[in-house]
Order: sequence, then C-alpha cells, then structure tokens
Amino acid sequence: MKKIIYLAAAFLCMACSDDHESDQQHGGASGSVTEVTPVTSDLSVGLSTDKAFYKPGEKVVFTADNALPAGTKVRYRLSGETVGEESVNGTGWGGAGGAPRVPTARKARGPGGGGRPPATDFKGYMAEVYRQENGTDVIVGTIAVDVSSDPARFPRYGFVADFSQEKTAAKTQEEMAYLNRHHINWVQFQDWHNKHHWPLGGTRTQLDEVYMDIANREVYTSSVKNYIEAQHRFGMKSMFYNLCFGALKDAAADEVKEEWYLFKDASHTTKDSHDLPGGWKSNIYLVDPSNKEWQEYLAERNDDVYANFAFDGYQIDQLGRRSTLYDYSGTPVNLREGYASFIEAMKQVHPDKSLVMNVVSRYGARQIGESGKVDFFYNEVWADEADFTNLKAILYENGVYGNYRLNTVFAAYMNYNKADNRGEFNTPGILLTDAVMFALGGSHLELGGDHMLCKEYFPNENLTMSEELKTAMVHYYDFLTSYQNLLRDGGTENSITMNCTNGEMKLNVWPPQQGSVTTYAKQVGDKQVIHLLNFSQANSLSWRDVDGTMPEPALITKAALQMNLPAKVNKLWVASPDVHGGALQELAFTQENGVVSFTLPSLKYWTMIVAE
Repeated sequence: MKKIIYLAAAFLCMACSDDHESDQQHGGASGSVTEVTPVTSDLSVGLSTDKAFYKPGEKVVFTADNALPAGTKVRYRLSGETVGEESVNGTGWGGAGGAPRVPTARKARGPGGGGRPPATDFKGYMAEVYRQENGTDVIVGTIAVDVSSDPARFPRYGFVADFSQEKTAAKTQEEMAYLNRHHINWVQFQDWHNKHHWPLGGTRTQLDEVYMDIANREVYTSSVKNYIEAQHRFGMKSMFYNLCFGALKDAAADEVKEEWYLFKDASHTTKDSHDLPGGWKSNIYLVDPSNKEWQEYLAERNDDVYANFAFDGYQIDQLGRRSTLYDYSGTPVNLREGYASFIEAMKQVHPDKSLVMNVVSRYGARQIGESGKVDFFYNEVWADEADFTNLKAILYENGVYGNYRLNTVFAAYMNYNKADNRGEFNTPGILLTDAVMFALGGSHLELGGDHMLCKEYFPNENLTMSEELKTAMVHYYDFLTSYQNLLRDGGTENSITMNCTNGEMKLNVWPPQQGSVTTYAKQVGDKQVIHLLNFSQANSLSWRDVDGTMPEPALITKAALQMNLPAKVNKLWVASPDVHGGALQELAFTQENGVVSFTLPSLKYWTMIVAE
C-alpha cells in the first residue's frame, strides 16, 4: 500500500541555527563532543516525490512504496541543520493538504545585519525517514527535495532519444517518473527532428504523424508530445536539440541559400561538412551561425516548432574546433564570435525560452558564457580532456566566463570503448566519476528515460545498468540535490591539512593520486567542507573509464583522522551517497590547539566531512 505524504515547501524553508545556539549545544576549542546519536540503516522504504523541484510555497507530495514501520519519524535537514521533524502514523503524514509541524524559523545573520530572515529560495533538503532502536537512529529511507524558483540554478540534465510508436502516454509517464526520482529538472530531446534546417516534421499548419530522423528512424509526433506532457507534469524543462549551423543536402529546396554556408576555401568551392554513416538521410553541411539571414531563417523554423510543441527551450549544438573556414565572400569566419551572435539572435526572437549551448572541448566557452543568455554551462568533454583534473579546470573557467552565476553540466560519455559492443556499465567507473564531478560542483548528463548514456549518439543503448548501479544512482542524485548548497552554491576553495593516524588510509590534497585518498576542500559560509575521494585502487586518473576496467575501491572503515582547523568547531558531521542513503552522521571529536581529531565511520567512493 502506498502512503501519500504532504508537505508544504514553504515549511521546508527554515533558517539554520543561530551561531550562539550552536555554540551552546556542541563542544568547541579544547573541548570534545561525545554524546552523538549512532546511525545505521536498512533502507527498506522507497520514497518518491511528485516533482523534480518545487517553487517556494508549493506543496510537496511524498510517496512511500511500502508501509512505514511503527514508530517511524521523518526529519528534514538543510545543509545538515534539522529544520523540521514529525512522527508518521498509519493513516498518512499530515493529512491531505496538511503539513507537518516545523519549528519557527530562527533569525539568521545576513549581509543586511542581524535579525533579517534568510532567503528561502534555492535550497536543498534531505528527508530522512527513520525509527529509533536502543538509542540508535535506523534510517529506513531518504529522499532529497529541491526548493528553487528557477531550475537553472541547480541543473540536473537527462535525455530522451527514442520517439517510436511504443512511447505512449503511459510509457513516457513511467520513464519520466524514473528521471523524476533522480530529481532531473531538464530533459534534452536528442535526434527528435526531421532535418537540422527544418526540424519540424511537416509544416506549421500540417504536422506529419510520422517522419524520419537523421538516421532514418521513425519519429512519431505523438511520442514527442507525450514526453513533453509527462515532463511538465513533473515540473521538468523540455529542451529540443539542434545544431546552430546544420543543413542537409536538400536544404536548397527548403530555401536555404548557398550564400549562407561555410566553406573550406576562400573561393566557396567546398562546403564544410560533418559526414555521417551511409544509409542515413544526409551528411550535415555547415552554415555560418553569424549570418543574419540564416539566423532569421532558423528562428522562423523554431517558431514552427514552438507553435506545435510546448518545448521550454533550445539545446544548441556545435562541433568544436574546425579548420579555417570562410564565408561565401571569402572572409575567414570567427566561429566562436558567431556562437555569441547566434545565441543573442535566438534569445531576441524568443526571450521567454531557455537557451543552453554545448561547449565542445571548451571551444567557445568564453563567448557562450559571456553572452549572458544561456541558463547554464553544458560541456561535452572528450579524450583531450580525459583527466579528472580537466574537470576541475573546466569548472574554474566556467566560473570566470559565467561571472560565477552559471552551474555546469558535463556531457561525458562513460565506458566509451566498451560501448562498441553490448554489455554492462562498469559500476565503479561510473560512481567514481560522478563522485568527483559532484564533489567539485558539477553534474553529469547520463540518465535517460530508457537507458544510460555511453556514446555521443544518444540512441546507443549497448550498455545496460546493473541493479547495483541503478540503486546507487538514486542515492547519488539524492546527495547532489539535498546538499546542493554545499556542493554547487559558491564557497571558497581552500586547503586543509589532514592525516590518518592509524594507517587505514593514505591521504593527499587535490589533484588525485593513484593509491591514495584525495581531499578537496572549500569554505561555504560558516561550514568547512572536505571531500574524501577514494583513488586507493584506481587503475587510472581518467574519468572516462573507456574500457570499463576501473576496479571497485576497498571499503575503508574507522580511520583515525586529524585535520588542522584553527577556528572553533561546534559540530562535525559526515554524509556519503554510499552509506545510509546519504543521511547525516554527527561525529564525536576533540579539538586541541587547532587540531580536530575524530574517527571516520567509512569511505567507499566518496564521503563529505563538514565542520561547522
């Protein structure tokens, strides 16, 4: 029997504890904390919510897939602070339209002075469903809640790439419920269109019921609409994919002019092209994205799309660095500046629609970010950016180019060589890469409604997910969402000296080293955050795990750690997507002469330590 549980998002938006109250509740300098509640878990209850994110004040509907055990409670945490707690009885949770009792928001200090209420927008919460046994909190289920008025602040991107007849309303609802459980708030429609220069199947006034995509697969107009409708029921944003400069071989018949193309020579003899396999509709011939007539032409074609489909925006693609190209008059073309011009033109015509543009191997990142018109960064990373250190460099550059306003999604294709044949994703490779991406503040385009991504051709489904990986993905996306304010909401990177005194692990400060646990630290408000990333058994320092050979790391338990923190520590806690569904564990610690000593419960792939 499913229990429907209601909660108002407005009640989730509580302030963190006042500094003085924290000081009184926890030991500080030259002191210790010994009275903490032990935590264990059985994770026997699956939870879901009715939306991928919520605007402040919206009602949150929780669903439990099993009857909740007697004595169960739910506790809501915001970046580690408990902001609400309620017992759960057998008849439901708060009643239809009701809300659990939540403590009155405490005053929080802010830039405007003491006493100002904190902002309630753009917060991530963890709902911990638990029972108590012999003084121990037993976590039976967890789920994250994102309260954000705009999903662009914390983008979590998924995709769909099959629009065959089988994608009925019921089937697309089921698939989007799967993405919703991972809090996916944006969905990219790949290979949905008829032609790059004429994306609509049919005309604005006469849609085709069925048309063929670039690979000559059938696309049902009804299936595209079914996906959009299902996504909107979960609050997701639907983004249609298209190049900024693509035309097929029959484009002249659709009034695409010869003068708009890009050429490999100054005498406009040879068009630049992206060649595709035989049996597909056509190669793709490249058009100058800065050409005003082309911009007007494609904007009209997008008008046709928006008139018939309730898409929320345009996922713009490019092809990365090209050789020197010329316009029809023989003038060399600056593609990167052309991207900025194209983005500006698309936004001007449809100011109410979202725009996201692919940054292929960083090409055009500055122009795209500085346009001020994209909702977030979307970086497609390849073999020339194969190391974990490249991910951090990209995030740093994107911060600069986006004026620290835009978060980043990585389009990063895992187990790439292994995906040439049918098989199963290598779970350790996926989890280690996601751990690093999420800890650094990025997110990962990888989850589709019906398969996980392994190639740049999104319909490729050669690799399948094991049940272990499916379960882990839920916990990882709960973690990314619930702790988003510590992971993706600013902060200042710093270096914390840490050592292990009982030999359970070898430690190094970022960048990663094989055979070691790598620390990555930053200060976020009054919280010092230290991520432990386990490279102890890693066979490479590449995020790609191209052949699917990354080994599973050995579980590390009860490591005695010390870290230098001169500021007074009032509370110390850890959380991991690998343990207890991401639920918080408060730790006993001592602090003497600026050295904090404690025992780490466990580390598999990734554990986050937070000192307040």
